[in-house]
Amino acid sequence: MIIKRTIQNSIEINLFKGKVIVIYGARRVGKTTLVKQILDNYSDGKYINCDLLQYKAALETTNSELLGDFIGNTSLLLLDEAQNIKNIGKVLKILADTFQGVQVIATGSSSFELSNKLSEPLTGRSRFYHLYPFSLEELRQSYSLIELDAKISNILRFGLYPEVFGRSEEEATEELQNIASTYLFKDVLQLDNLKRSDLIFKLLKALALQLGNEISYNELARLLGENVHTIKRYIEILEQAFIVFRLPSFSQNLRKELGKRNKIYFNDVGIRNAIINNFSPIDSRNDVGALWENFCIVERIKNDHFHRVFKNYYFWRTYNQKEIDLIEEYNGKLEAFEFKWTPKKIIKPPNDFISAYPDATFTVIDNKTYIDFISGSNSS
Repeated sequence: MIIKRTIQNSIEINLFKGKVIVIYGARRVGKTTLVKQILDNYSDGKYINCDLLQYKAALETTNSELLGDFIGNTSLLLLDEAQNIKNIGKVLKILADTFQGVQVIATGSSSFELSNKLSEPLTGRSRFYHLYPFSLEELRQSYSLIELDAKISNILRFGLYPEVFGRSEEEATEELQNIASTYLFKDVLQLDNLKRSDLIFKLLKALALQLGNEISYNELARLLGENVHTIKRYIEILEQAFIVFRLPSFSQNLRKELGKRNKIYFNDVGIRNAIINNFSPIDSRNDVGALWENFCIVERIKNDHFHRVFKNYYFWRTYNQKEIDLIEEYNGKLEAFEFKWTPKKIIKPPNDFISAYPDATFTVIDNKTYIDFISGSNSS
């Protein structure tokens, strides 16, 4: 089954406009499939797997004549896993400046590697996209809302990686364990020449078990027997490897609000469950609330990113434990959201929040009302 990625439309609109297109994303989210679908529309396009030594040797040069010989009559050059090319930023800059009729698309599974190597050389010459695992919007090409709704419980267990979705429970479990233990760990350990695979695993497990809660770097450091700076650095690397993302606390003018605190969520709930090796049915779990919260937030972020809607995302909490799961700041407006898998009572926003932000909206998202939320229908 071929699922067209929503982001493909935006990429194709921006081809041949003088920008190098850079597509980030974890391994196995479908970057190669995406660029090959784009390539299908160009008979003179060329796909290069930068994992292969022969292509690395050809591209690891700043000699424009040699690069020109390599490109030939290609109009669309696809460099897959481009972080494997030494000095990739300089190479892409030369390609962009010298061969202006050639559109270059570079993919990479490591934000850390590519951002460090690209940010300065490609200033003003690039456009960046983040490819996530499947979104529900993308799956609606092949499934009705009723069909997808029936799959939500399994999605909360196994996530939405392309090679996981739609598989049997046994196959999905094995595939997730493979992705988590082989591909993601490989990327993380390569990012900063890390040697502590044991610490990475323990940290990921600690974050997975604290899903939906504020994290304390000091507490994590004590729990894992490490210093705070190491914990902060490793969390940054996990974020740059597209395994987790941080949600900071929101504060503008209320003295009781928390400041400079974070929650950490996973880019895919299936990977989170693989890390703690728990794929139990939803009705027997005690973490369904946290899974639902994680799922809804990341689906919202996917949708916004795919449609190029750039917001600020936060959580809100006061020192006396009044809280809201998600705050979105966009075009000068605030939208607040609370996530409940199956709410048992009417939920109202905290009075402190209403008083401080009287113009903000507040919506509860449950398993009966989530479709509009994750599709962006109630965005500002």
